[in-house]
Formats: sequence, structure tokens, C-alpha cells
Amino acid sequence: MNNMFPTRRRFLTGAISGLALSVALPQAALAFSSAQAEALITKTVNDINTIINSGKSEASMYRDFENVLVRYADTPNIARSVLGPPARSASAAQLRAFTQAFQGYIARKYGSRFREFIGGKIEVKGTQKISSIYDVSCTATLRGEAPFAISFIVADKTGKFIDLTIEGISLLKSERAEIGAMLDKAGGNIDTLTARLK
Repeated sequence: MNNMFPTRRRFLTGAISGLALSVALPQAALAFSSAQAEALITKTVNDINTIINSGKSEASMYRDFENVLVRYADTPNIARSVLGPPARSASAAQLRAFTQAFQGYIARKYGSRFREFIGGKIEVKGTQKISSIYDVSCTATLRGEAPFAISFIVADKTGKFIDLTIEGISLLKSERAEIGAMLDKAGGNIDTLTARLK
């Protein structure tokens, strides 16, 4: 994946994924509509745009970015998916700790490069319902680069985004592969992986 996009695109993919990726609000009682899914992602990208162009320090951007994840992403399910089969044997406490560490890891991983996107923006273009999910398409425009397409995937059941794709590549799958490799290096020990993510 790292060779498929310009550096800024790779970062934006991870950053938002990242977005794809942290402590969710209570589950939605009713199924989402296309309009609600689009409204959710409109709020998400507005918050991202504000962070990018806020002029804040990187440390403050880390916190703000993590707050966006907390607010709009279905982090518990994302964390389970990224962790893969080992999540089934993990305790509730281990999963909570992993989820918390994972969201901080994503914020730090990509937050240090936020300043490269000053002057850029993301715009929502439309929404399509596909089975039990909504694909909310957006356009990312960065200074000095041609606009490119990204999509947030919103779950009908929870009313939060569960993945992000850029030009057809899933951030959830990409992070699953990376975390899987890190877990292998940790000898399959989730606690060790969590500590390293922190």
C-alpha cells in the first residue's frame, strides 16, 4: 500500500482511518438513513478540516484528532476487526486496553504530519446504501495535488463509520495487516502488543 499513493495521500488515508479507527457512543436505537449517514460524515470531515487548519501545536492536534475518532467511529468493532481472530480469546479488559492504546497509536502515528495539510479540505459528495452499510463518498483536495476520492463506510446498525477507503483500498484491511504483523512480533501476546502501541 505504501507505494500506491503519494506521501500525503498515504498520510490522509491513515489519518482519517485513523479516524477509521476509536471509544464509541451508545449504539443507535434505530437504523440510519442515507441522510443521517451523510450528516454524520459531513460533521466528521468538518471537524477534520478544522483540525488541519487550526494552527494548533501537534500535541493539541493529536488530542483533537483522537476526539474525532471517539465521537464518530465505532472503535470497539474496529479494534476487534483489526486485532482479528485473537480478539475472540481476549478478555473484556484486554479488549478495552487494546482499543484505548490503538486509538492513541493512530493519533500519534499520523498526527505529527497534520501540518502538511494546511490549506487542504475534504468535501462530502454523496451517499449510497449498500446492504447494511452506507458508502459516503468524498473528495480530498490538497495544495499542489489533484483531487482524489475517498469513502467513509457507515454501519446501519451502529450509525458510526467502520472503515474508510481511498481509491478502493480499505484502511481497515491495511491496519489489520500491520497490527497482525506487530502481534506476531509480540509473540501473539495481546498485552505486549498493547504496551507497544502505547
